[in-house]
Amino acid sequence: MKKTTLYIFSGLPGTGKSTLAQMLSKHLSATYIRIDILEHYLSQLFKKEILTEGYELGYQIAKSNLSLGIDVVADSCNPIFQTRQAWHDICIQSNAHYLDIETICSDTDEHQSRIQTRNTDIPGFTLPSWNDVLNRDHETWAQSHVQIDTANTSAQKSFNMLLEQINQADNNGISE
Repeated sequence: MKKTTLYIFSGLPGTGKSTLAQMLSKHLSATYIRIDILEHYLSQLFKKEILTEGYELGYQIAKSNLSLGIDVVADSCNPIFQTRQAWHDICIQSNAHYLDIETICSDTDEHQSRIQTRNTDIPGFTLPSWNDVLNRDHETWAQSHVQIDTANTSAQKSFNMLLEQINQADNNGISE
């Protein structure tokens, strides 16, 4: 029996992370967990600033699905070692594989344009500004991971590149 896999998407806002995560979730018929949605509705429900609660809830939803044998796609900025490690830990607890996927947009002008012209798909959610993105903490990766550069590339072409890299990672044993 094939082990379930958690596909952990990471990256700054506007890099195509949610688009690719949603495409992969549909392709795999996997559970899709988007931390922005969890954080937004938790803040609406409890009328307070959400710090780590969205991630904590996401970890538990992922763990439940992985334990049921269902692949999961997690979509979040996932900016620091601690959040990345927490996703890995739930895979260990669930006897599941994981694959870290980072989206980047190497063309600064295109990245800025994306941030300044996009619309939210979450009612009432305030998207980050370009200054928010520039000032966001985002630690450099220390471990191996799949990286997709979405600059000057269509969503479909980026998705095809992602599928190729996932296939290579599976063949090379990169996913844990």
